[in-house]
Amino acid sequence: METTPQLPTGPTDLLLRWNHGDNKALQRLIPQVYSELRRVASRVMARERRDHTLDATGLVHEAFLRLHAAQAPACHDRGHFIALAGRMMRQVLVDHDRRVSAQRRGGGLRRVTLDDGAEAFGSRPEDTLALNNCLKRLEALAPRKARVIELRYFLGLSVSETAAALDLSARTIALDVRFARAWIAAELRGRPRDGA
Repeated sequence: METTPQLPTGPTDLLLRWNHGDNKALQRLIPQVYSELRRVASRVMARERRDHTLDATGLVHEAFLRLHAAQAPACHDRGHFIALAGRMMRQVLVDHDRRVSAQRRGGGLRRVTLDDGAEAFGSRPEDTLALNNCLKRLEALAPRKARVIELRYFLGLSVSETAAALDLSARTIALDVRFARAWIAAELRGRPRDGA
């Protein structure tokens, strides 16, 4: 009796199938990486204000909905996928905070800093929005440096995890963080800065 060959079902194989337009592959991938996404979301939500209406589970689900609706980007491996999901989580929080901030009257944006060891995103919606706007400006000048900051500070990935997700060396990550932190600090203070 002849059997039909099974399609590969590992994360990398499912990513490749999703990259080629198979949305069912994404649906099969999520359960395989769910616990990792949940850990990332828990780290992210731990930095948010206590009265936030989203929790880690809700954040993962919102990110999944956005991933499902998006055109499949080129993800090479599990690390790239986690980084992409993290970017979606960041966007979910930014959009949420924009809605909250828009509902407030007279709530001007407050400037925040990115200090060594500090969370890149503060506990108030205005903090998230200010840093998101700054990160967008950095991304226009130096996309890789912006991605490094996003992964290191927003998602809380280690240097080695960030290096793996971006296919870079740990040394390059450290240099990018150093440059980007200085650039962001100058940007948040409103001082002129050198190009990226």
